[in-house]
Amino acid sequence: MNKEQFISELAKINITLTEEQINQLEIYKEFLIEYNTHTNLTSIKEESGIYLKHFYDSLTMNQYINKNMKVLDIGTGAGFPGMVLAILNKDSYFTLLDSNNKKTTFLKFLKEKLNLNNIEIIHARAEEYVRIHKEEFDIVTSRAVAELRILAEMSLPALKIGGKFIPLKANVQEEMPLFLEALQVLNGKLIKTIAFCLPIENSKRTILEVEHFATTSEIYPRSYDKICKKPLKNENK
Repeated sequence: MNKEQFISELAKINITLTEEQINQLEIYKEFLIEYNTHTNLTSIKEESGIYLKHFYDSLTMNQYINKNMKVLDIGTGAGFPGMVLAILNKDSYFTLLDSNNKKTTFLKFLKEKLNLNNIEIIHARAEEYVRIHKEEFDIVTSRAVAELRILAEMSLPALKIGGKFIPLKANVQEEMPLFLEALQVLNGKLIKTIAFCLPIENSKRTILEVEHFATTSEIYPRSYDKICKKPLKNENK
């Protein structure tokens, strides 16, 4: 996917970029390619892949961002989807969270290059950060970082009541039973599942929309070791 195809495909999902946004994404792309020559940020290193699998992929989640929202992107990596969404939504505030210091360092440089004031970059483990930032965010998002059940336990406690957890993954079918079980414990409800294919290459993607309908127990999120080893079960079934 080249820049022209990128702009054209975005128009099909009702996203129109300004000249400033196009220029900022160009700077992003070039800086990512250059930085990736000495620091491993992403396995996708070509312009075409960055436009399709990073920029376009991230912007499929843009439909959930409204004015004055607080958005947390867990496991943001090199800024996907959080940094891309922040470029298009200057009137919302984004917290980009990752435990990899090399990636958060890159993001801090990028933030300065793009002169963005609506972003905070945090180097921390997600479960540790969320324990002290409960019910702060309108949206928590994550893109292909971990199993859905693991993401749910790290994400739902960070959401305001009525807030939305919006993960994006390639394939979700095998993970759904444990994910739905975890949601019952965490007071989350699956509202919608959107399955689609990326343009040009037609690889599968799924966006899930989960509502946080009541306060999650204060014991969550647990330590990462416990999250991984002991899936949540609804004991009232």
